[in-house]
Amino acid sequence: MTAVLDRTAAAPRTALARNAPLLGLALAALATVVWSGSFVTSRALHDSVPPVQQAFWRWVVALAAVTPFGARQAWRQRELIRRHLGFALLAALLGVTVYNTLVNQAGLTTPAANMGMIMAASPVLMAGFERAAGVRLGTRRVAGLLTACAGVVLLVGGGAGFAAGDLWMIAGACCFGSYSALLRRRPVGLGGTAFLFTTFLLGTALLLPAQAVSLTAQGGFTPTPGTVLPILYVGIASSAVAFFAWNKAITLIGPARAGVVYYLQPVCVALLSWAVLGEGIGWRQVLCMGLILGGVGLGAAARV
Repeated sequence: MTAVLDRTAAAPRTALARNAPLLGLALAALATVVWSGSFVTSRALHDSVPPVQQAFWRWVVALAAVTPFGARQAWRQRELIRRHLGFALLAALLGVTVYNTLVNQAGLTTPAANMGMIMAASPVLMAGFERAAGVRLGTRRVAGLLTACAGVVLLVGGGAGFAAGDLWMIAGACCFGSYSALLRRRPVGLGGTAFLFTTFLLGTALLLPAQAVSLTAQGGFTPTPGTVLPILYVGIASSAVAFFAWNKAITLIGPARAGVVYYLQPVCVALLSWAVLGEGIGWRQVLCMGLILGGVGLGAAARV
């Protein structure tokens, strides 16, 4: 009887483990699509909300959204968080404080489509970190990574050249790739919502000095539907929802495989910027999107 109960209890866990790769890919795709909208909103706000203030209010909204779910869990796990405070601070600095501020700064001079294309360099960095940690990537996944990367390179190479903001985006891509690789070292037992609450709280606190300087030097912005609604979107959808989905995807399938799915971002950003901002899409973009999508399909289908 005991053996039968053990097998029955193990069945759901076995099914969950079997479906983990599919769930991880779905969560990575969800985060990627939602994040694509944040590049469009950053570009749309470039002449009305200063970059630091965009980042600060984004994370204030995100913190408010995640507090009802994460604050209690973080309090219960406060000793674990205290022991790993250095990890939490580094994750908050890379993924919250610096990354989004760099993206907003880039949006001052760089089209949204360019921002998405440059961010597609992040998966290469993610895979590099994972390979350096001793993880074997596999031939099929590497082939998918290189195919998607070729599409991105061709897309960027056929553009009008780099703007000043593209350098900010390159720095942002490095921050995000480093953050994603760092997630593999998340302390065992630290809950997902507790981790989000902690990093959002720390990242917002780290932004306070820059927010004070921005308010002093640039003044505040006028709250209107055109400024408040985009900030609510990036605070709730692109931060609370997308970061939870991405962090869970990293746990399930690792940064390299999630990074292949992340190559969907330039396609999504290009389509959104065309629909919302009126940025053009030519035959080269369509060809490169095909390469990117093919590479994503190839790499994502590889076994974990």
